[in-house]
Amino acid sequence: MKKLITLLAVLSLLLFAVSAFAEAPEAVAIDKASFDALLASGPVASDEAIAASTWATAVKEAGVLRVGGTRTSFLFSQLDETDNGIRGFDAGLYQLLARYILGDETKYDLTQVNSSTRESVLTSGQVDAVFATYSITPSRQEVISFAGPYYTSQQAVLVKAGNTEITGIDSLTDKIVATQAGSTGPAILAEFAPDAIVQEFEDDIQARAAVELGRADAYVTDYTLILNSIVKNPGLYAVAGDVFGPIDPYGIGLPKDSDGVAFVNDFLKTIEDSGLWAQLWQVSLGDRTGIDTAPAAPAIAE
Repeated sequence: MKKLITLLAVLSLLLFAVSAFAEAPEAVAIDKASFDALLASGPVASDEAIAASTWATAVKEAGVLRVGGTRTSFLFSQLDETDNGIRGFDAGLYQLLARYILGDETKYDLTQVNSSTRESVLTSGQVDAVFATYSITPSRQEVISFAGPYYTSQQAVLVKAGNTEITGIDSLTDKIVATQAGSTGPAILAEFAPDAIVQEFEDDIQARAAVELGRADAYVTDYTLILNSIVKNPGLYAVAGDVFGPIDPYGIGLPKDSDGVAFVNDFLKTIEDSGLWAQLWQVSLGDRTGIDTAPAAPAIAE
């Protein structure tokens, strides 16, 4: 009898889990047809523009744009295993750049990076550029150069859905707070939540897992990355309080003092002036987060 009761209890839990999974809201997927059509409409640089840049000429001669990026950023650069396409805002930018140089948006090769390896793949010559929600900071500019910025954000606090104890950055005293090693997170926490107990993780997935498993009370990172996680995992996470901290400009990482900076900045100006930047933002972020109007693109550094 005890074994029967135990079996029935296990079956009941399994049925509950299956039911909960079936009823879980689905993440808002990108409109693949619209995204792909947008890339195919991208501009192509003149031979003269490419010849004027040592960096662009090297990419052209290699026949492929070597990119440092991610495959797991739902809004910015997500691998679709059904067709092996990588789509999102960052992915769209580097594929448009591949088209701009090589006349074909599929001529790219992606190397997976995280916040701790983005500089090293550039300084070692492993990639030509890094597109990875990459904040422009003075310390990074000592090692590499940046084109852009092409996007801006701020910081925010991610908690597990239903957490009412943490209400924002001011409620992190004595709380265990996750952040990414090699990101701007540790410095942000030192300034805005000096009494938090900081735990650094290798990447975004590990930091979020710490919150899910109760190993951390909160996770402080870029608001856009948090929005990415919330859209991808409906009902699992929440934002505690308002965004805070300085404006965080995202740039495109390039080798130190490369003339690729001027070339990529010209590319950015071209797609911004044509409306492609706003269209890419809308299909990658706006349509999936309920925002109807794309923001103005940030001013590109001269």
